[in-house]
Amino acid sequence: MSDEPSPGERLARIALTRVLEPGDAIGGRWLREVGAQEVLRRLGGDEERLPGVSARRWEGLRARTAKARPEQDLAAARDVGGRFVCPGDAEWPATLDDLGDARPVGLWVRGRPSLRMWGLRSVAVVGARACTQYGAHMAAGLAAGLAERGWVVTSGGAYGVDGAAHRGALGAGGATVAVLACGVDRAYPRGHTELIDRIAEQGLVVSELPPGDHPTPSRFILRNRVIAALTRGTVVVEAAYRSGALATARSAQELGRFTMGVPGPATSGLSAGVHELLRGDGVLVTDAAEVVELVGDMGELAPVRRGPVVPRDLLGPGVRQVLDALPARGPAAVRDVAIGAGTTEDDAVGRLYELQSLGFVERHGDGWQLTRQVNPTVSAAEKGS
Repeated sequence: MSDEPSPGERLARIALTRVLEPGDAIGGRWLREVGAQEVLRRLGGDEERLPGVSARRWEGLRARTAKARPEQDLAAARDVGGRFVCPGDAEWPATLDDLGDARPVGLWVRGRPSLRMWGLRSVAVVGARACTQYGAHMAAGLAAGLAERGWVVTSGGAYGVDGAAHRGALGAGGATVAVLACGVDRAYPRGHTELIDRIAEQGLVVSELPPGDHPTPSRFILRNRVIAALTRGTVVVEAAYRSGALATARSAQELGRFTMGVPGPATSGLSAGVHELLRGDGVLVTDAAEVVELVGDMGELAPVRRGPVVPRDLLGPGVRQVLDALPARGPAAVRDVAIGAGTTEDDAVGRLYELQSLGFVERHGDGWQLTRQVNPTVSAAEKGS
C-alpha cells in the first residue's frame, strides 16, 4: 500500500469511523495488519471474524457496518465546509501516530488551515467545566499570551476553562483548535454553537466521529488522547481529582509530552487535581512565557522573576556594610561605625561621604545618622510625638 491512501482505502476509513469507536486498539491493529478495505470487506461479508473480539462484539460491528454510508457522511461534512483527513495524507499530523493502534481511523476537520502545520506549534489548555472566575481568567490570559507568541491553542470546546481558552486565543487574533466528542457539524454543548462556528471560521474544528454523531461519556475521555497527541504540551488550569482534564494530562505524560498546571488556592477542590499533578511530574506555570519556555525552541526563555529593585540593592558590599553599621536612631561616631562595619576609620569616612551623596545618611556634628527617607519609622515616630 502506498503512503497516500487510495480512493477505496479512504472511503473505507470514512465508513469505519461509523463502525469503530474512538481509541479501539483492536480495530487499529486490524487496520495496520490488513488495511481498511479488507477490514470493511470482512465486516460486510460472511467470512470468519477477525481476531481479538468475541462473536457478540463481531456481530455488533457488522450491524454498524451495514448502516454505514460513507458517501453520505462525506457529503454532510462538505455541506459545513468539512473534509476527511487520514493517515498518509499530507495534512495528517504525524504526532497522532504516537498513539499506536489507538490512533484515530481518520479525522473530520472543519476550517481552512492545515491541521498538520498547526499541530507543530500547538499547546493544549484544558480544565474544569464548572471553573471559577479565577480559572476562566487564567485560561483566557494564558491562551491570549500563547496566541500572541504565535502558538495554536487547542482545547475541547466545552464550558468553563475550554471555552475561556478558545475565546482568549480568538480575542487576541490568534489560532485555536476545538477537538469535539461529536460530529463536526454539531455544536456540543449547544450553548457554544456560536463559539464553535467562530472557531470553524477562524481556526479548526476536529473530531474522530462522523457528521451527526453524538457525544457519550466515554467519547469525551477518549477525545482527550487526541488533544494530548496533537500538541507539544498540556496545561491544566483547574481540575478536581476526577476531572477529565487530568485524563488529558495523563495521556500527554504517556506520550512523552510536557504536562503543566496552574496552581490555585490550597482550599479549592477545583485545584486539588492540579496540585496532585504538580506533586508528580507536572510543571508549575503561571503565564504564557513560562509555558513557551518549556514547550518552545531553545532560547525561548521566560523573563527572570524577581521583586522590585530598591536603591539599597544597588550599593556595593563595602558601602552596604557601613550603612548597616549605623544605628536606627541618632548619630554615631565614625569610630563606632568603622568597628561595626569591620573596616578602618578612613575607609568608613569615605563610604559615609558616598552614602551622603546618594541621600542615605547625613552628618550631625562629628557624628553620622540615617536620613529620614532611609529610616521612615523614625519619621513616623517623630510625627506622632
